[in-house]
Amino acid sequence: MSLLDVIGPVMVGPSSSHTAGACRIALLARHCLGCQPDQAQLELHGSFAKTGKGHGTHQALLAGLLGCYPDDERIPKALELAKAAGLEFDFMEKDLGDVHPNTVRLNLQKAEAKVSVVGSSLGAGLVKMIRINQFEANFSGSYHTLLIEHDDKPGVIARVARVLADDEVNIATIHSARQKRGGKALMSIEMDKRPAQYALEYLTNVSYISWLRMLPEVMSGDKHDAE
Repeated sequence: MSLLDVIGPVMVGPSSSHTAGACRIALLARHCLGCQPDQAQLELHGSFAKTGKGHGTHQALLAGLLGCYPDDERIPKALELAKAAGLEFDFMEKDLGDVHPNTVRLNLQKAEAKVSVVGSSLGAGLVKMIRINQFEANFSGSYHTLLIEHDDKPGVIARVARVLADDEVNIATIHSARQKRGGKALMSIEMDKRPAQYALEYLTNVSYISWLRMLPEVMSGDKHDAE
């Protein structure tokens, strides 16, 4: 157990679940898109929808989309900063089904690039990302995370794992989901360190990999890999 597990995350308040967690979900969603969005539709579920406005959830989500971490002093001004940055946003209440009460779906767009991301804030600043586009996902932001959409065929996971092993990258967790047998699939891989750029470029050019995103570890507050 770390000190942060006892005292909670370093953040701009008032709530670790409604602000710190929300900010981290949006920051990860930004990296799933691959850039800062210029359009964002944010669908708030459960407690996020009912009490989020008073707990600063709206500001925290926009701050994350702008690249801020939970300890960023600009979070209270995020609505104004988003407008100044040309980010068009719309908040709405939405029943997202059988998910954690603090859950949000972010539908993001930048020119032709689009992504839909669902994440839950579990308390104490911890988050769980549960859906990327049409695929189930399972990662926490506690590790460097590689997302790969690919053709569902034998050997893909093994090949990706071999590339990471050759780069001396240790896999912490791996989750795979597919639309249907032989269709498209998504793997989310949590790793102890970020792969070298040449390894990522190699994977990007594999013929049966259609989409790849490298997400930073966002729990420690280290912004080096997130910029």
